[in-house]
Amino acid sequence: MTSHDWAGLLITVVTFVLMVIAYFYVFRPKNKDKLEQQKYMLMDEETTNTEKK
Repeated sequence: MTSHDWAGLLITVVTFVLMVIAYFYVFRPKNKDKLEQQKYMLMDEETTNTEKK
């Protein structure tokens, strides 16, 4: 196997492991309240307009 094959394999395995960790974090009932609080985080912020009128 060439170095490009090993790099591709490593990237694939690392991505797979990170996705499995993310899925367990998101779908775990214990984390539901924490994630629900962040659900509308961007839309809840009041106007933080720095423009001068």
